[in-house]
Amino acid sequence: MDNAILEKARSWVNGNYDAATKQAVQDLIDHNPNELMEAFYKNLEFGTGGLRGIMGVGTNRMNKYTVGMATQGFANYLKKTYPNQTIKVAIAHDSRNNSRFFAETTAQVFAANGIQVFLFEDLRPTPELSFAIRMLQCNGGVVCTASHNPKEYNGYKAYWNDGGQLVPPHDKNVIKEVEAIQTIDDVKWSGGDANITLIGAEIDKQYLNMVKSLSVNPEVIEQQKDLKIVYTPIHGSGIKLVPAALAEFGFTNVHIVEEQATPDGNFPTVAYPNPEESETMRIGLEKAKALDADILLGTDPDADRVGIGVKNHKGEWVLMNGNQTAVLAFAYLIEARRKKGIAQPNDMVITTIVTTEMINEVARQNHVACYNVLTGFKWIAELIKEKEGKENYIIGGEESFGLMIGSQIRDKDSVSAVALLCEMAAYEKQQGKTLFDKLIELYMQYGFYYEHLISITKKGMNGQKEIAAMMESYRSNPPQLINNSKVVTLLDYELQTGTNLLTGEKWKINLPKSNVLQFITEDGSKISARPSGTEPKIKFYFSVHTHLSNKSEFDAKLDELKQRINGIIQSMQLA
Repeated sequence: MDNAILEKARSWVNGNYDAATKQAVQDLIDHNPNELMEAFYKNLEFGTGGLRGIMGVGTNRMNKYTVGMATQGFANYLKKTYPNQTIKVAIAHDSRNNSRFFAETTAQVFAANGIQVFLFEDLRPTPELSFAIRMLQCNGGVVCTASHNPKEYNGYKAYWNDGGQLVPPHDKNVIKEVEAIQTIDDVKWSGGDANITLIGAEIDKQYLNMVKSLSVNPEVIEQQKDLKIVYTPIHGSGIKLVPAALAEFGFTNVHIVEEQATPDGNFPTVAYPNPEESETMRIGLEKAKALDADILLGTDPDADRVGIGVKNHKGEWVLMNGNQTAVLAFAYLIEARRKKGIAQPNDMVITTIVTTEMINEVARQNHVACYNVLTGFKWIAELIKEKEGKENYIIGGEESFGLMIGSQIRDKDSVSAVALLCEMAAYEKQQGKTLFDKLIELYMQYGFYYEHLISITKKGMNGQKEIAAMMESYRSNPPQLINNSKVVTLLDYELQTGTNLLTGEKWKINLPKSNVLQFITEDGSKISARPSGTEPKIKFYFSVHTHLSNKSEFDAKLDELKQRINGIIQSMQLA
């Protein structure tokens, strides 16, 4: 056993920690050296989004003490940023094990620092936290969640005064303040109870009114109010507001997946509580089939992501991917607003650099400004702030099953997304079609775009080094041919440079630095390589497209696009 790790662990046994924590650490010292090493070999890192890790005792785990130290650092930064002012924060949490405890710990530390705290009385969707920060004019906020990670994990997401997650310079500055907290004795743990106010129903009401205001075609819902909807919250916080939002929109035929309706941090029916996983949506799909439903929707534990299932052109139930859902939502809002006569000449939409190019094409053909930002909704929120008063934000989204509709929230929101997706299904049903029929029509109108994602994990101590070496190799020796098509453009977001590989012409990419590389080939294929900032993983995003002239060609063209992506994967030796 490494002596430094042992000393670190013994400092917990001998320090001002509670008796149960001390006993748990002593048990690791005595009986479980491997777990002891995992728990103490480093400090759980406060990254640009906050904390995320496995729950348990130790410096590398989510527990009362790591959460308290992070909160003290965040409190110190807020006090430096807003000197001699009343500082306010809002705090929410999801259904994960210990989420309430971590939220209360966070509230107590902020309150002990003289900060006014608005703590939700019970679990709530993450987007409502973003909304509450704006409504209550808070300086910041925290939600305790690990999103769609497995049940062993929990996390802590930090927000700024616009309701968006931390962006530069605040992200790095908060990290510095958190790293400056060297011991739990630096934390103000208690004594501020009078600064904590519980919130709940009154914010729910305002939030649901905001969601209802996003409806474009309420008269269609009136005619299709018995649209048969199946919804699963996957044991998460969506149950608090999604059924209420659907009722506000006017839908009367909503079926909850009972097996997954009760909030439960053990997520007993799924391996991963992630609507991106087909296995996670299996029970919902079975119910949708049994009821002959019109649409299936599932949200993750903190209710910021949504997955949907619909019947395809053959009448078979299929799950949409995040790009398809985003295209449908963007196209609906752009087209429906125009038909209603409420489109503005300065309307804009925002997507991300790894999301389908089809969104850009939909916006271009409809003469709506479309901006591409780095991956993550904090960048969408930041651009809305920058454009406020000049351009009218309609919708933002990315491929990872997230949509952000309207500017009154600044994070992805599955509650409003579920309501709007059901309105879209009602709109198509009114015309005798499904959302899948609409998708094929969009492919015929704007081009048939198809995307695929693979994630490669490099485990062990050398994992990060191997990934860094892969990126360096792509950067210094970009492939000349991918799947027999010439690579014509290299976009390097770390160096903030685009290069035409045929002419040598270079240009500046006006986005913050990010370790992402994109190759665009002569046949229009786009390949993006993006290492994870938190795990030894590298993601490859593939996007290909072709022309679709009629519906009867759909299956053959889809096979052709899938083959092209397989060819790219083989030629890049990624399989």
